[in-house]
Amino acid sequence: MKNKIFIVEDDPNIRDIVSAYLKKEGYEISMVDNAEDAWELTRDSRPDMWILDIMLPGMDGYELCKKIRQESEVPIIIISAKDDEVDKILGLELGSDDYLTKPFSPRELVARVKRIFKRIDSSVTGGLEEEQELQLGDLVINTNDRRVFWQGKEVEVTAKEFDLLTILISNQNRAFAREELLSLIWGEDYFGSDRAVDDLIKRLRKKLEDLPIETVWGYGYRMRSKTEEVK
Repeated sequence: MKNKIFIVEDDPNIRDIVSAYLKKEGYEISMVDNAEDAWELTRDSRPDMWILDIMLPGMDGYELCKKIRQESEVPIIIISAKDDEVDKILGLELGSDDYLTKPFSPRELVARVKRIFKRIDSSVTGGLEEEQELQLGDLVINTNDRRVFWQGKEVEVTAKEFDLLTILISNQNRAFAREELLSLIWGEDYFGSDRAVDDLIKRLRKKLEDLPIETVWGYGYRMRSKTEEVK
């Protein structure tokens, strides 16, 4: 079955070029030029990924990203002419999985799309050996179908949130540098700020209250094997 991608972009040239490249790779594409129509599309069909422009007429891409995240953890890639770090961080804080600044290479976008889908389809994260279930206290991760359970209840997480959890729980008490986590989760060719890692941690702490992730000041993070050791 083809993966379905919704493209929300008001520039017809960018929309058509991106669509052509993605269709060539076998993806099913739906295109709209505004967020309101994009949201209406979800009444009849749910995409496997969103590609959103930020500067849209009417509702902007940030607001659409928020609406999507209220109902789904489907991957979101933001494409925008805004290249300030604050804009990238805002996009990540709202739950996007990646942020690409215009102008960009269509091949680079395709590579990022493939990487996200590959990460979702694979039960191996960061070169770790395949395991069916990982557990730490109240946290249970099923790596085969990428499901996360906290205190007996399933929690919806994004692809990158899942990857980070899997890396940390598989290496309990080991401190990871932010740069190392950035490379493992986003790929070695990612040149964004390591604040993206801080944002992932922030989102996980909000979703999984009392999760035993410890901040290693000036360095990175580690998952403690005992909750009482968390600072």
